[in-house]
Amino acid sequence: MTLVLTGHKPFAQGGNRLCFVHPEAPERCIKIRRPDFSLEDLRRSKGFPKNLRPLKSFDDNLEEWHVINTIAGRVGARAFEHIYRCFGFVDTDLGKGLVSELIRDHDGAISQTLKKYLWDHGLTEECQTAINTLCRFWKQEVIPSRDLLLHNIVVQQSQPGKINRLVVIDGLGSAGLVPFHWLPMTQRKKKVARKTANLHERVQTLLGQRGQDTFPGYHGLLIHDGRPESPTTDHDAHSSKQGGPGAS
Repeated sequence: MTLVLTGHKPFAQGGNRLCFVHPEAPERCIKIRRPDFSLEDLRRSKGFPKNLRPLKSFDDNLEEWHVINTIAGRVGARAFEHIYRCFGFVDTDLGKGLVSELIRDHDGAISQTLKKYLWDHGLTEECQTAINTLCRFWKQEVIPSRDLLLHNIVVQQSQPGKINRLVVIDGLGSAGLVPFHWLPMTQRKKKVARKTANLHERVQTLLGQRGQDTFPGYHGLLIHDGRPESPTTDHDAHSSKQGGPGAS
């Protein structure tokens, strides 16, 4: 069976993918490759020697499925305290999509990104504690990831103003030519420590921008909050690709 996504507005967009609420399971999302940016386009955009890699290595959905299953196999159920679950692939009229857990708040709205939360509320004591908890987990479990970007982390609230947890929704795995699990443990730990240190720096950088009149960039903003929507026209669906936060 092929799910029909045409006419549904994505709730988020990254550089490579669009994210839709699953039309038959609102607690899940479907990540679809952007139709205007093919795997061939992505490979051509990379410099040497990355552009020599096989085409399938640029498929974010395939990599994400593999990485999350690998992490879950090593860490166990605790992995899903700060990483979302993946449920496999589904055929849609926009192409094959990866089905994953959709993080929502107490009121049913899709959880906002850490970037948007910090922009609206600043670095509250509760938010600082949540960031520290995430970083401690990342280092203890030696989680492989690219840069921990503020728009790739969501803040799940269990009630207004109460943070339940932070969840990393994109950027898992390693962009290096040498697979992460091939590296010596000491080097893996150094890489993870650098990623968490950079996250703290990004928080401070964003806080320094809060005096601006406008939100910095479009990454980190939801296109809609994931509640029941009306089907869009083709023009609206095309226009929605111009903004939104980030699945890669």
